[in-house]
Amino acid sequence: MNFQVTILKVLASYSDGFASLADIKRDVAILATSGREWSDRTTRLAARAPGLEIFAENLVERREGGWRITDAGRSALELIEKPAAPEVPLTQVCAARTIAGDPSFGKPCRYRTGSAPHGATAASPEGEQTTADGKRVLDGA
Repeated sequence: MNFQVTILKVLASYSDGFASLADIKRDVAILATSGREWSDRTTRLAARAPGLEIFAENLVERREGGWRITDAGRSALELIEKPAAPEVPLTQVCAARTIAGDPSFGKPCRYRTGSAPHGATAASPEGEQTTADGKRVLDGA
């Protein structure tokens, strides 16, 4: 379990962002014993913000009787929770080029050498474009 992310999540769950130390301890204990899912989740989120330091970065402030998440802390949490943009395989990008109106319509697709499907083109290590069967493409992309 990542303690830094857990504290951000706990404090963000309070409407005013403030929780007493007793409330924080109770909530963290519940999450820590809730199973592997929470631990895995906070570890994945922490990997998106390596070196996260909630106090040094003023994401959480100490107040009398407890801690409060700051606006910067809410923004940081929102950022690390935001799903990463999915990677689109080159085959899907190239398939989209068959759609008229695409600025690259009719131009050869570039693949890593050796990964191009039969009849498609690949960029060679030297920067030349070749078809999947090794023929050089003269018109370029």
